[in-house]
Amino acid sequence: MITGASSGIGEAAARLFAAEGAAVLLMARRADVLKQLAQEITDSGGRAAISAGDVSVAQDVQRAVDAALEHFGSLDAAFNNAGFAGDDLSPLHELDQAVFDRSMAVNVNGTWNCLRSQIPVMLEAGKGAIVNTSSTAAVGATGAPVPYVAAKHAVLGMTRAAAAEYAPHGIRINTLVVGTTRTEMIDQAVEAYPELETAFVNRQMQKRMADPVEIAQAALWLCSDRASFATGSALAVDGGWTAG
Repeated sequence: MITGASSGIGEAAARLFAAEGAAVLLMARRADVLKQLAQEITDSGGRAAISAGDVSVAQDVQRAVDAALEHFGSLDAAFNNAGFAGDDLSPLHELDQAVFDRSMAVNVNGTWNCLRSQIPVMLEAGKGAIVNTSSTAAVGATGAPVPYVAAKHAVLGMTRAAAAEYAPHGIRINTLVVGTTRTEMIDQAVEAYPELETAFVNRQMQKRMADPVEIAQAALWLCSDRASFATGSALAVDGGWTAG
């Protein structure tokens, strides 16, 4: 199960996971985009199904988990990747309340909803792997909007606490500390604030943004049996940002 699958890191993960042999259940709000992506995966010999919905709505997430079971019979791994940052860089006291509410709803409630629906299925199977997308904003002030920084700190904490609870049950839960990646969300921010292009690149040692597939590769590893001794980790895929 991959959330935020209609673009960026989620889309790259959908294609990569399917190419590696996984059956993928794709979730995002844009049903038309998901249908096209699933068709392309199927045409390439992969297996894909969709469940359009918003991760901030618990019923939508449960429907996606149920769809994975209906189409493929199990839920072995999940990449909870959907996120929201917004493109308003106003100071905290000038931000609209709606920006905070949406940041928390998608990043925090969305991750919570996914874990709440995915873990029972994995408990029944006695195994599973979950990867939550966090950010360098989970470990420091990156210049991103304050609600986003707060939300990604929460995702990191939720991951660590959940990993500790479910490790005895064969479920691994990790997070990716992602650096600036060339996604639709970043492109929108740069369009609104062109000066961010330089700022995003300069904070990373490699002096470039990541391609979405580079992040997807890390998620694939954490979801696979090759990462069998990794749980509760915050894997930095950030071009060296956190080492600076």
